Amino acid sequence: MPIRPVKELVIEAKGRITSLSPEAARAKAEAGEALLVDIRDIRELQREGRIPGAFHAPRGMLEFWVDPASPYHKPALATDRTLILFCASAWRSALSVDALQAMGVDNIAEIEGGFSAWREAGAPVETERER
Repeated sequence: MPIRPVKELVIEAKGRITSLSPEAARAKAEAGEALLVDIRDIRELQREGRIPGAFHAPRGMLEFWVDPASPYHKPALATDRTLILFCASAWRSALSVDALQAMGVDNIAEIEGGFSAWREAGAPVETERER
């Protein structure tokens, strides 16, 4: 049986999740209504920069950090605010939002276009040198 292309899985996930423009995500975060969650690899953050104030939760640990019953649980992710996930271009974040919704997380979205779209929109980015 052939492997289903990841692009197909992303398209299906995007049909089940909420995607916000970088501007809408920024407005919700600045209003205190959302927590931006960066799921990129640490090397991507070091190379490309990060969104100031975003919580870093590497994709490989995300489900474990969100689950309150997990020994790896991160209390910062147990919030009434909307979790707005992002990766580089919104493929990993689409799959991640879909997975967390399947776990029962309902106040969740992603940034359409990911970190790349955030940066292109002129939203704030800090580099390692600025930290």
